[in-house]
Amino acid sequence: MSSSGNGGTAHGDPVLITAAARSYDDQHADRKRKYMIMMGLRFPCLILAGIFYQTWWLALAFIVLSVPLPWIAVLIANDRPPRKSEKVNRYERPARALEAREHRVIDG
Repeated sequence: MSSSGNGGTAHGDPVLITAAARSYDDQHADRKRKYMIMMGLRFPCLILAGIFYQTWWLALAFIVLSVPLPWIAVLIANDRPPRKSEKVNRYERPARALEAREHRVIDG
């Protein structure tokens, strides 16, 4: 397909031209999606534990797997990407030395 003046992509996909961070709304949507997936995995684990109740070790494994899922889901949902570390260019003036000459002392 030929590009039609839309930045070189055939389907009009946006082209990344900056190193700017993703918007807060995009980050939030990703975190909500991850949370829903993690919490959605908990219910099937409990169902599988009920299905495999005759194999006690497998049922126990599914139950043990489902216990930390809410905690992990909350941690992942509340975790924002790290901020970029930027080197701040600050002016630092050179340190001044004290005068090295002798001063006259007046005793009263």
